[in-house]
Amino acid sequence: MTLWQAAILGLVQGVFMFFPVSSTSHLVLVQHWFKGKGAAFPDPDSETMIFFNLVVHVGTLVSIVVVFRRPIMDWWRGLLADLGALRAASFDWRVAWERLHLRLTFLCGVSVFVTGTLGLLMKAHVTHVFANPLFVATALLLTGAMLWGTDAVRGGASLRRFGVREALVIGLAQAFALVPGLSRSGLTIAAALFIGMRRRWAAEYSFLLAIPTILAASLVQAVEVVRTDGWHQIGAMPYLVAFVVSAVSGCVALWLVLRLLYRARFRVFAIYVWLLASVVFWLRVG
Repeated sequence: MTLWQAAILGLVQGVFMFFPVSSTSHLVLVQHWFKGKGAAFPDPDSETMIFFNLVVHVGTLVSIVVVFRRPIMDWWRGLLADLGALRAASFDWRVAWERLHLRLTFLCGVSVFVTGTLGLLMKAHVTHVFANPLFVATALLLTGAMLWGTDAVRGGASLRRFGVREALVIGLAQAFALVPGLSRSGLTIAAALFIGMRRRWAAEYSFLLAIPTILAASLVQAVEVVRTDGWHQIGAMPYLVAFVVSAVSGCVALWLVLRLLYRARFRVFAIYVWLLASVVFWLRVG
């Protein structure tokens, strides 16, 4: 893999991680396009390229931290205050459940647990999908239908009504996003909206939930790549270039997506993924 190819893949990840159109599907399709042009790097469904995808996903976590730095700091201060109140109450767990930041931290853990458990069960069946552009295109059609429906949702329930059931639903949605073509941000934001969360809370929960989820997935995949010695098939510099490009471009993309989400303008992304799916079908079938 050349450095300019790594930069393009990092840019694709940075932009489409936050655009609810499935960054993984775009990475897979671009990788297939590179290979079709004779580029010399591992197959998209190989352990090495799956690990590369996770590296650029970690790059976009930097974007989340930068854009959501205030909510992250507010959550951290609130969590410390809640832990102090819990200690003063002699660790009465009924008090813990009433403390908003403690409860949200626990519920975030529930979502991550559901995603991780289902992800491990699905992993063996999902990996081969990376080599099938037609399957990716079908998943993009489903993503478009979901995005089209989100603009009509008018969620507005109190955040204090957010409980275990809601955390399970969002964790389940995030697990299905392991399939290329199904957008992680799109699925989790849509799930949050459909169960009644306000748009700002849905966005913050979705993107902040990505931090522990992607870090955990990257750690698991890193262990597997080290065991198979897959790291050396690419080299350190392409990883670094792709990481930096994905982080920088991700900041701009996330800022734009939040503006569109708050104004209920996600249907523009639905039209885009439908057009992309049509192109893939035409190229593969025509």
